[in-house]
Amino acid sequence: MKNIYKKTCFFLFLLLLSTLPGLADNNEGSITGNITDKTSKEPLMGATIQLEGTTIGAVTDLDGNFTIPNIKPGLYKISIKYISYTPIELNNVTVSKGQKTVVNAEMTEASLALEGVVVVAQMRQNTDLAILKANKASLLVQSGISAQQIIRTQDRDASEVIRRIPGISIIDGKFVMVRGLAQRYNNVWINNGAVPSSEADSRAFSFDIIPSSQMDNMIVVKSPAPELPADFSGGFIKIKTKDVPDHNSFSFSVGGSINDQAHFRDFMYSPGSGTDFLGFDNGMRKMEGSYTSRLDNSDKTAIDQITHNGFNNNWAIKTKTPVADLRLNASLSHKFDLDNGKRLAVIAAVNYTNAYKSQLDMLNARYSLYDVVKDQSDYKNKYTDNVYSNDIRLGGMVNLTFMPNDQDKYELKNIVNQLGQSRYTTRNGILFNSGEYIQEQQEYFYSSRTTYNGQFTGTHNRDNSKLDWSIGYAYANKNQPDRRIINREENGFVGDSHEGEMHIDQNEMKRFFYRLDENIGSAALNYQYDFNIGNLHPALKVGAYAEYRNRTYNNRAFFYRWNIQNVPSGFEYMDVVNEILTPQYFGADKLYVYEDTDNRDSYKGNNILAAGYLGINIPMEKLDIYAGIRYEYNRMQLTSYTTIKDWKSKKYNYPTNHLFPSLNTSYKFNEQNQLRLAYGLSANRPEFREMSSSVYYDFDLFSSVMGNSNLKPAYIQNVDLRYEYYPTPNEVASVALFYKRFDNPIEWTYIDNGGSYTYTYVNAKSADNYGVEVEIKKNLDFIGLKDFSWNFNGAYINSKVHFEKGSQDKNRPMQGQSPYLINTGFFYQNDRYGINASALYNRIGKRIMEVGNADMTEGGSVNNDFPDTYELARNTIDLNFSKKFAKRWEVKASVRNLLGEKVTFIQYPKFYDSNNILQEREQITKQYKPGRNFFLTLSYNL
Repeated sequence: MKNIYKKTCFFLFLLLLSTLPGLADNNEGSITGNITDKTSKEPLMGATIQLEGTTIGAVTDLDGNFTIPNIKPGLYKISIKYISYTPIELNNVTVSKGQKTVVNAEMTEASLALEGVVVVAQMRQNTDLAILKANKASLLVQSGISAQQIIRTQDRDASEVIRRIPGISIIDGKFVMVRGLAQRYNNVWINNGAVPSSEADSRAFSFDIIPSSQMDNMIVVKSPAPELPADFSGGFIKIKTKDVPDHNSFSFSVGGSINDQAHFRDFMYSPGSGTDFLGFDNGMRKMEGSYTSRLDNSDKTAIDQITHNGFNNNWAIKTKTPVADLRLNASLSHKFDLDNGKRLAVIAAVNYTNAYKSQLDMLNARYSLYDVVKDQSDYKNKYTDNVYSNDIRLGGMVNLTFMPNDQDKYELKNIVNQLGQSRYTTRNGILFNSGEYIQEQQEYFYSSRTTYNGQFTGTHNRDNSKLDWSIGYAYANKNQPDRRIINREENGFVGDSHEGEMHIDQNEMKRFFYRLDENIGSAALNYQYDFNIGNLHPALKVGAYAEYRNRTYNNRAFFYRWNIQNVPSGFEYMDVVNEILTPQYFGADKLYVYEDTDNRDSYKGNNILAAGYLGINIPMEKLDIYAGIRYEYNRMQLTSYTTIKDWKSKKYNYPTNHLFPSLNTSYKFNEQNQLRLAYGLSANRPEFREMSSSVYYDFDLFSSVMGNSNLKPAYIQNVDLRYEYYPTPNEVASVALFYKRFDNPIEWTYIDNGGSYTYTYVNAKSADNYGVEVEIKKNLDFIGLKDFSWNFNGAYINSKVHFEKGSQDKNRPMQGQSPYLINTGFFYQNDRYGINASALYNRIGKRIMEVGNADMTEGGSVNNDFPDTYELARNTIDLNFSKKFAKRWEVKASVRNLLGEKVTFIQYPKFYDSNNILQEREQITKQYKPGRNFFLTLSYNL
């Protein structure tokens, strides 16, 4: 690995040297400047600057800056153009030999529409101004974030980006909750194409997969519409990758970061394969014979062979000291002007991250019922964990666009990401089970994920109509080869010769193999026709969508056993890694592998979705009405295996069909003020894993996770009311009220098995979710703070889940729902000196992460309740700074989680004391320090 770092640094050094000659001025002149909106002072990205009578020109960048180099001295006429703005012409602009001519201009938004003229152009959606305009003009209730703000906040991936949007919170650093609803209630599309779930055990998309450098914008739609899939209630999240470039460019960046909990400290790891640094295993962890045949536990020859040669038998743990994480990015944009006005454009990008993370001295505990007599917590488990993770991400993107004319466009978009995680965990503590048992556990974990998303799309604009279509394919896998667990306990027998020594029992050295593969094929067709009936201009929308997805999930499980007659006395007390798991003891009659695979834990499934919709938009003078209906037929087929050893199976079909009406209205009081009211019916369908009876052991929960074949789809009534105020084109203040009524919501809960838990999914009877959202974006020049702006968004949310009478669950808030969310930040942007800075604050209110169980029996008592587990609120502050210099260079620095507050999960057991007074206590189930992150990046743009 050190050689790789050296080679990478040497290559980058050579690349830097090769660019230095380009920094020198030549003897010709140049024109440079900045283009902004006259009213808002917002920089205009994508404005074209042309020297009249020549083919020489430039396009402004994200900050509105442009440079036209290598111009012969003389007088020139310059034209400046930008979509929906009045063009500017400047005469007699002087260019002198060896000099820079500065041309700054402020453009005015065009106020008069050109009647009878159809203007077709590429509307940019990667600036704050463009996103605000899109939100304002949208028929739906939506919020978004642009590439311009992503650059200012220096967010690294989509999970960091999306938390800047109102009503959004993040779980585990990658899963998104919208308006307090768990990730299962959200739907994610990339470039208007469906994406597979990135998780084996739930419907969830891991947003840390997508690097921010690949994103053009992100939109979260919060109200149903006929053209959108009905399977969402929290938010329909649309990620759009980079589009047609404004100009030819090449850029690269190299960065490093440190975490004060992981770097310059001892980091324990298990040696991996030669390709781990690329995010995947080269086969080192693969079991010989792969997943093709089951081990015959009575075949001593086969047992002997697989014990010696079937696995990677290197159990050694090493220690190193990480110095810094490595982050590399490169992108290329090029457009080609072909004959007859045809255009071809390509955008390509590649990114790489190698990062370390440690969670040290993490408290991890579980409790029995609270001890009312002693007034103290009664532990089931009390552990201290140390978790060491090395995360790799390698991603690439290639987007091609062909425009034969100004009315037709064809796009081929491809994005692929490879993620690998190597993790080693030590666990020390006590198991309380009819006594105290000191335990030591180790987990060797490796997981890789591959995601691909591709679309071939076409857009065809005509005078009164628009047709667009798409064909998409998406693939995701999750591979966990050779997950290993060792569990040792202390000998507590008083007087035994080995009293107080740690020993290993039969079956407590385990190896697991998991593999998930999911494919999605989709096709969509949308048509819009605009009518002209006097002063009325309604638009009719029709479309169809079809999707087929399939998934396979396979697992294998192995234990180590030994023949006590053929191993040394006290064998179980020897050091497991350095003495027991060594070749000298391998053999069918000594230490051997025993296959314990349960075929019922594997499954496969496919799902067909067919949909059609009809919508009509009726814009009146001030009132805009968009109504429609969508029909969806969905059929899930799940193949479950019914026996432990044989592949006997049973197919289950779960067909549904439903009509989903929606209504989106807006009333414009004037150009600055408007009111929206929206209603829609949506659904939430169970996923394959949630319906399967397969069981998975989660080491973090030290519990099993199991599906529920009796789950039913949930249906949700959604109502939104939002007032929006746009004082200037780049400012907004909005207040939104929302209400959701759920029938049969799907919830995550656990079953107490008398010493162990099994987590599963259940349908509640109903649920209510309601709240208010506030968003403000405001320039601060009105108080004398030129170049400063303030962003704020917050949400107050309330919810309650209702259960049937006799259920072991009690009415409570929805799992994962925070009562409030706060995001705010101050931004400073000085174009003259190329400086950007920001200070960001985030706080998420206390939320239920694990649902407890209540004693709902007749005569039951709160004393017998297992309480819910909450994640406590935390304050996070991020600081960012960037400076451009020497024309093409930029340095960025940032701090994440400056306060470094602990992550804490807690329970609040209640009980009636001897005086029949209700008491409440606190008991922490998990607590650790996530650490502070410090980033430094150097980038070059050509």
